[in-house]
Amino acid sequence: MAQTGRPKADTARRPTDTIPQRDLIDVFRSVFNVKPRKVSVTEKKKFYFSFLPISTSDGRSGGRALFTSTTAGFYLGDQKTTNLSTVVFTPYFNLKGRYGLPIRSSVWLKDNQWNVIGDIRLLVYPQYTWGLGGNMNNHDKFLVDYNYIRLYQTVLKRIKPYFYAGVGYNLDYYADIDSQGEQTLRDFTKYKYGTATGQDAFSSGATLNLLYDTRRNSIDPLPGVYANVSYRFNTKVLGSHTNWQSLYIDLRKYVSLTNSGPKNVLAFWTYYWTSLTPGTPYLNLPSLGWEPYQRSGRGFQQNRYRGQRLAYFETEYRRDITRNGLLGFVLFANVNSVTEPDTYKFTYWHPAGGTGLRFKFNKKSGTNISLDYGVSRNYSSINLNLGETF
Repeated sequence: MAQTGRPKADTARRPTDTIPQRDLIDVFRSVFNVKPRKVSVTEKKKFYFSFLPISTSDGRSGGRALFTSTTAGFYLGDQKTTNLSTVVFTPYFNLKGRYGLPIRSSVWLKDNQWNVIGDIRLLVYPQYTWGLGGNMNNHDKFLVDYNYIRLYQTVLKRIKPYFYAGVGYNLDYYADIDSQGEQTLRDFTKYKYGTATGQDAFSSGATLNLLYDTRRNSIDPLPGVYANVSYRFNTKVLGSHTNWQSLYIDLRKYVSLTNSGPKNVLAFWTYYWTSLTPGTPYLNLPSLGWEPYQRSGRGFQQNRYRGQRLAYFETEYRRDITRNGLLGFVLFANVNSVTEPDTYKFTYWHPAGGTGLRFKFNKKSGTNISLDYGVSRNYSSINLNLGETF
């Protein structure tokens, strides 16, 4: 007989409380006396929508930024046997000339038999780079401008409960790479692949993927485990400018410290990202804040450290302040290192830490508004997101 869902024991792992949960939607209804639509006992809502328009300081690139974050959560099967699918759309405009249209999705088909993951981005992305290695002076940076198109698609089939295997296709197109001033990106980095001024860098390749995921909701992960391994091989046969390969390993663990009552969770995250062969374009090399979900490195500028290999560790303590789940806080710390271009060794480690507030935006999907402050040596940032960092 085919397996149609999760073991029954998994549904009991979420902490429970007798206090009714409350979110910002409930607060809005109370303030403006808006009565919710009556839902029959037999009706089950399968679609949850969260929208956040905001103008804020951009902790990753400096200056002001305007963006909207739209998160859609929905079920394509019985909620007892099917994970919550998510689509996140975050149009972005930076007053310094950076803007983009990223769309990320993770769709779970009925009874979790298939998981389809997508990542599409159209970006105009002027950004500083500090070259290769972990010992570059903070003031020794170089502004490079480029347009970027990303098309990633992965299809995974369940092999056994929680465990999936599949294939995918990854396309990265960096167009109109332009250096600012007389010095070129190639002169600054001393790296020859994908650094020629005025030229494009096109990478096209297949991926082999393994996934182990016991979480029911990726927007607000509950106690569980997430492990993802992705091997990418780019080839000129598929149009890639150079042949190159990479490996990305992502591990996460969520531990509940109580069996009931308000959220009280420890979360751990580590990833290892490496280029396996020569020929990797400079902008495709492992870089802080450029992992698939672009959430690592709170307290650092995105792209601050880049190398042939990158190791990253983060831990976060998550706790509700109010028993109804409306308000919470987090404490976090992270550390990262990239290999040096001459020795290929991890020599310099860079720590950061911080704290943040959580405002329950939609209790049905578990969507929080996350406001974090992170600090590292010579830098600090404020990050605002819908959903948890990891």
